[in-house]
This record gives sequence, structure tokens and C-alpha cells, in this order.
Amino acid sequence: MDLTSDEELEREAEVFKEQGNAYYVKKDYAEAFNFYTKAIDLCPKNVSYYGNRAATLMMLSRYREALEDSQQAVRLDDTFMKGHMREGKCHLLLGNAMAASRCFQKVLELEPDNSQAQQELKNAESILEFERLAEISFEKRDFRMVVFCMDRALEPASACHRFKVLKAECLALLGRYPEAQSVASDILRMDSTNGDALYVRGLCLYYEDCIDKAVQFFVQALRMAPDHEKARLACRNAKSLKAKKEDGNKAFKDGSFEQAYELYSEALTIDPNNIKTNAKLYCNRATVGSKLNKLEQAIEDCTKAIKLDETYIKAYLRRAQCYMDTEQYEEAVCVHFKCNLLKNAQLELKKSKRKDYYKVLGVDKNATEDEIKKAYRKRALMHHPDRHSGASAEVQKEEEKKFKEVGEAFTVLSDPKKKSRYDSGHDLEDDDMNMGLSPSHFQDLLISLSVNTV
Repeated sequence: MDLTSDEELEREAEVFKEQGNAYYVKKDYAEAFNFYTKAIDLCPKNVSYYGNRAATLMMLSRYREALEDSQQAVRLDDTFMKGHMREGKCHLLLGNAMAASRCFQKVLELEPDNSQAQQELKNAESILEFERLAEISFEKRDFRMVVFCMDRALEPASACHRFKVLKAECLALLGRYPEAQSVASDILRMDSTNGDALYVRGLCLYYEDCIDKAVQFFVQALRMAPDHEKARLACRNAKSLKAKKEDGNKAFKDGSFEQAYELYSEALTIDPNNIKTNAKLYCNRATVGSKLNKLEQAIEDCTKAIKLDETYIKAYLRRAQCYMDTEQYEEAVCVHFKCNLLKNAQLELKKSKRKDYYKVLGVDKNATEDEIKKAYRKRALMHHPDRHSGASAEVQKEEEKKFKEVGEAFTVLSDPKKKSRYDSGHDLEDDDMNMGLSPSHFQDLLISLSVNTV
């Protein structure tokens, strides 16, 4: 290619760069990216083009691609300070603090007084310290401290999936399943092949006694990461626990109570961490124990089930029946009041955690049907995804979430029956949530426990 042609390409590339700059200033990063790419295609050895595109990719939260452009820029010119700074920032956001430190140290070699590099270097060092402390805490099973460390590390490393997954795993181990599920789901929306996030989703389901669904996630995690030992162990435990529990249930239904008792006992040794399933197993063993006239042991098993799950009403009722069978009537009567308190507490907890649909729509609780419709149209238009197509990925995600919530709120508040249940505090999908236990109902439950299978 002759000199004139090279100059023409450079001039054309500069025009594309300037157009990219104009879109960048207007915060239309998607268009800016397109024009910087055109400039790079014409002049693939121009350092500033890669630097500009890296900055644009960072604004689009595409940090791995931004990292590649930053690295290419400094390969072309090792003195390109902004390239080293952006490379370090990408490493930091992605949680690679060691690599980030090297980049910021390079910036300080080029500009010893660069205050931004000095601050980012401190951020990298703090991440390394939080990682070290989290590792020690995990070994000590101090999962709350691990969550704390990951929250602090994620402040400068907001795009680090590794930190998010560790936080989610510890939330699951602490029994905070909705939070853990939310973190894992966010990762899977961005990377559906993330084996660690799939494992955490499975772990939450496993600990919530949804064993079949949990196994599906563990299998999927192993498909994506065949060497994932935690997923392999959890999958084995889940399958073993399910099989042993089902064998116990079958033996009970067949009237083989001694065998059922042994099978439930064996199931209880499989995974001490699975609190919800173990609570059910203790209650099941108590049911069998009462059939075998092991009433004191049955009471003890019910107590263990309640210790694992204080909201487990069936265990209270089973223990009450055993108290009656051993003529401990005062203790049995106390269950009636305890169960009522539990029912009411569960209702109040659900009410406190549910979404405020009136607040979502921005209307008063006494709003008319027409006011609700008008508010819905206004809010739906405000948060419609099409209105935010040019925004950052984070903003788009938040607006899409709000748009869905608006639809949810309207679905409930525009339906008289659903609105009535919502206003009275009922769970929309649970007809029994707000029912107190009358003495006759309480007695019926006790009778049913003596004839139901486990």
C-alpha cells in the first residue's frame, strides 16, 4: 500500500474516532464503541483508539473486553499511562488485585505523584487483605465474617464473580437462602455457564429440602465444571439423603416400623448441615418411635426437630400427642398457644417482607380503581425498557426490574379478590396462613397425626 493510501486511512480513522468521541460525550456508549471499532479496523496499531474503546467498554460494564483493549494499548506503547491505569482498574473490578497492583505501580513509575494510582493501589491492597481474612474465616466456619469481607472487597471489585459466589455460598450456609439465590441468579444472568453459581443455586434448594431440583443444578454445575468437588459431594449427599428418606417412608407405610426407625437414623448421619431435612427426619423418626411405644425418645426427637426449626408446627403437634400419650396434659395444652403464636408470627413476618404494591404504583391505600389504573399506566411508561435502551447495563437491569414490579402490583391491586387478600395480610397463594388453631381444630390435627403417613 502506498503512502497516500496510508494517510487516507489514517484520516478516515481519525474521523471515526472524532465521531466516537462525540457519542462518548453524549453518553451514547454503544455508538461510541461502534465508531472506535471502525477506527481500529482501519488503523490497528493506534494506541489511543484502543484506549478510547477500553474507556467506552468500561462504561458499558464490559470489563473483560475493556481489559483486552487496555492490554493491547500498553503492548503497543508501554509508556501509555492511561492504558496501564485502565488495565489496573479492570483487573481491580474483576477481583484480580495482584495484577491490578502491578499496573498501578507501573503508573507510579511513569507518574510518581499520580494520586488516583496511589488510591487504587491502596484499594488493591485492601482487597488482598479481605481475601486473606475471608479464607481464614471460612476454614473456621465463621461465615458471617466471610460475608462481611466479601461485601468490603466488592466495593472496589464490583464485577468479581468469584467474590459474589463466595458471599452467596456463605449466605446459604447461614440459612439466608433468598439472599444467596439472588446473588447467584444475578451471576447466572450474566454468565449462564458459571459452575460456582449453579452450585450455590443447588445448595439453597438442597437446604430448603427441594432435593430433586437441587440435584439438577448440581449436575449442571458438574457439566460446566467437571472438577467441582463441592458440587460432586453435595450431589452425592442429596441423592443419598433422598433415597434413604424415601426408603424410610416406604418401610413406615408397609408397617415395618423398626426398619423405618433405622433408615431415618441412618439418613440423619448423612449431612448434619441440612437443617430443614434433618428436622423432618427427626419428626418422622418420632412418629415411628410413637408407634414402637418409644414415647420418651419420640418426645426427644420432636425437641431436636424444633431446635433445628423453631417454626416446624408439625413437630410441636407430634410432641403434644406424645405428651398426651404419656399423660403430660399440661405440656400438651401449651402447644395450642405456641402454635397460634407461630401462625401469627409467620403472618407478620410475611407481611413485613412482602413488596408494598401501593408504594410501587405511588398511590394511597384508599385509591380508587380508576386511580390505580392511571398510576399503573404512568409508572409502566416511566420504567418501560424501551425508554432506557441507551442507558448502561446496570440502569437497564434496574429499570426492567421496576417495570416488572409495576406489572405485579397492578395484577394484584386491580383484582378485587386479590386486593382484598393482600390488604388483609394474607399470602396470595396460601389460604391457610392466617388461620388460628381453634381447640377443635387443634384436636383434629392431633388425631390426624396418629393416622397420617410421614
